[in-house]
Amino acid sequence: MNSKSKTVSMIGMAYKANKIISGEELLKKTIKENKIKLLIIAEDASNNTKKRFINNAMRHNIPYYIYLTMEDFSRSLGWKNRAVIGITDTNFSDILGKLMCDSNNRI
Repeated sequence: MNSKSKTVSMIGMAYKANKIISGEELLKKTIKENKIKLLIIAEDASNNTKKRFINNAMRHNIPYYIYLTMEDFSRSLGWKNRAVIGITDTNFSDILGKLMCDSNNRI
């Protein structure tokens, strides 16, 4: 199993454990509450979305990765058109961060 497949599987597990936040307004609110441990931004997200969430992540000192696609998010979460997801659990964020770091996708 390659790193991308492992990452998609781990996102699915985090979703089943109720440790994922998605949706722009809910994510912004949760970021401000300092509950997000890791942001994952889809590679095919719009430049405006990437810029907004990267700025938010940097402002709140949240690690982020540009990794996977919106289609990958749909497959692992069952939601359509998700460009950004937030991980709220430290253990899941550590594991996902390591998987994505091994793929050299941190910006």
